[in-house]
Amino acid sequence: MNALAPITLTGRATLGMIRRIGRVAIFAGRSLFMRPDPRELLRQLIQIGWLSLPVVGLTALFTGAALALQMYSGGQRFSAAEVVPAVVAIGMARELGPVLGGLMVAARVASSIAAEIGTMRVTEQIDALVTLSADPQRHLVTPRLWAAIIAVPALVGVGDIIGIMGGWLVGTQSLGFTSAAYLSGSWSFLESWDVISGLLKGAVFGLIVALSGCWCGMNAGRGAAGVGRATKYAVVVAAVGIFAANFIMTGLFFG
Repeated sequence: MNALAPITLTGRATLGMIRRIGRVAIFAGRSLFMRPDPRELLRQLIQIGWLSLPVVGLTALFTGAALALQMYSGGQRFSAAEVVPAVVAIGMARELGPVLGGLMVAARVASSIAAEIGTMRVTEQIDALVTLSADPQRHLVTPRLWAAIIAVPALVGVGDIIGIMGGWLVGTQSLGFTSAAYLSGSWSFLESWDVISGLLKGAVFGLIVALSGCWCGMNAGRGAAGVGRATKYAVVVAAVGIFAANFIMTGLFFG
């Protein structure tokens, strides 16, 4: 075996990855600069935003409640149980609200987009759009990208409030906090940048979710197996992308 073979393989893999990232970036940039159809944009806002609200809300409610229990248990070791409301509020606004909300939207929306567009690809409906001189990217991709960029921050904001209310429910019913003391402790330490940074994360996560679904769907292989692989890859890529983007943005915002 050639001693340089591992280096050659690594180089080819790296160049392939860079080439693919470049293609995805061009695909996203071209789509975002197109004007979306208002009716399709509204339909996608309902699909991505409104219909995702129950699952995002329930996730935030249970996360806030569990975080309050964990912080109270851990805070007792340092005689700092009174910081539970502040920790729950900051944790939901900065980190848990955007990340868990993004992941739940990824699980629900990225797979749905990839399956829908992938099915259109394998049944040659996208080719039919091209034949009719209609740009598939403008009709299928642009409304979904902008709808996710708008809807996910809104979901994150609602999820933050529901998560804090989940902590409030546990704090007042099980941990001995009064309602006024818990709410005062939540808002007094929460800064505007905590909320804004979470909403910015939500916009980026929304773009990642919709982009992964659209890209995998537009490049789906033939047959039902191809659509299945596109759906699986869309969710995996969206989840990993959310974690990577969260790490980078957290470093930029708070590093």
